Amino acid sequence: MTEAPLIAVVDDDDAIRRALSRLLRASGLEVITFASGQAFIDSLDGQRPDCVVMDFQMPGLTGGDVQRLLMLTGIHLPIIIMTAYDHPGIREECLGNGAAACLVKCDLQDHLVVAIKAAIAG
Repeated sequence: MTEAPLIAVVDDDDAIRRALSRLLRASGLEVITFASGQAFIDSLDGQRPDCVVMDFQMPGLTGGDVQRLLMLTGIHLPIIIMTAYDHPGIREECLGNGAAACLVKCDLQDHLVVAIKAAIAG
């Protein structure tokens, strides 16, 4: 029996974290959640997720900040950025910094699991 991929969900909104946890677990994925970019960064000394689903705009370290920190420290994880605002600049920045996908939150239910599986596959 193979282990389900571990997905880290990083979002400052508790309702979003709960909803995404339910969606991903219903799709057969394991989920760990973090309320901030810093909490996620601090967790990396322990286990590493197979993929990170992260809000772009959060207080403190934003999703873009976390993405850049991971790049600078040589930690390579598939990252899917979520945003409530579909601005081309955000999408270009995230994808240019190596994100596997940049999704608008209102479209998550239709596209998130597909994006996660594609990101994990490489």
